[in-house]
Amino acid sequence: MTNFGRDRAIVLLVDDREDDVVLSQQAFARATVPNQLFSVRDGAEAIAYLQGDGQYANREEFPLPDLLLLDINMPKVDGFGVLKWVRSNPTLSNLRVVMLTTSDQMNDIDKAYAMGVNSYVVKPVRFNSFVELVGFLLRFWFENSRAPDLPAAQESATTLRRGEV
Repeated sequence: MTNFGRDRAIVLLVDDREDDVVLSQQAFARATVPNQLFSVRDGAEAIAYLQGDGQYANREEFPLPDLLLLDINMPKVDGFGVLKWVRSNPTLSNLRVVMLTTSDQMNDIDKAYAMGVNSYVVKPVRFNSFVELVGFLLRFWFENSRAPDLPAAQESATTLRRGEV
């Protein structure tokens, strides 16, 4: 874990739909999971957050996530672009990434796994099912699964901003 332990793990949600972000926030609350949820609205903003650029420079306020929940269809940079960026970044390449999307298209699923996504999950239509899914995902990734160490992640955020990697 890169942050605070299992009960304080950081989740970054990348989704451009305001209603999906609100539903995710409500699902986190109803699932009674203690994980802190941060959200950004598109792929470019996700990359800025992960690099610690601009408004995201303060890692105390915007810590690196332990899990990235990533939608596919977004403006600026889509989910595949963010996934490609994460996997090609030496500091963040081991970050656990879950595609959390409405697309159940096999070409999207195959592409995501070929690009190195850890899991591909189709959002359920019913809210109660989504709450159950959120609880399951977080328990799985933070209680049952073990994360690789990202030892230099905090320190390397400054290096990433300067383009020294």
